[in-house]
Amino acid sequence: MTSNPKRTRRNRHTLRLWTFDQAQSAVAYIASIVRSLREHALDMQALRRRIHDLEHRPGRPNRVALIELEESRRQLLRVEGEYGHALEELDDLDIQVLDAVRGMALVPFVHDEQLAWYVFDLFDDQPIRAWRFQTDPEETRRKLTSAQMH
Repeated sequence: MTSNPKRTRRNRHTLRLWTFDQAQSAVAYIASIVRSLREHALDMQALRRRIHDLEHRPGRPNRVALIELEESRRQLLRVEGEYGHALEELDDLDIQVLDAVRGMALVPFVHDEQLAWYVFDLFDDQPIRAWRFQTDPEETRRKLTSAQMH
């Protein structure tokens, strides 16, 4: 197994920490990547379901079904690659996906000398409205106050 030099290099670097103003300025860009991730995730779900259905049809598959199955598998590989590219784009910004389908991501910052995350929500009219500490349970959402915005 060969190692990925980019991944090795990324593991050695310091996490980019964002200010609230930087995160706010990047909302449109983050939204475009998260929206793309979401679309790819939904496409992957649909294609996996389609492949499952085609593979589990009763009886022997005919030529049309075999072609459809192979085409669905090719589409799934393509969409998985596109998903991976969008994920890398967020990773390059040190932003983590919390839930691709729900359009949620985490933007790192420091609060009270601890790692914390702005919670980005694609479907909120104010996409960065909440935050949580690294040590908080994943579902924790704290309301932003002036302390996290400076």
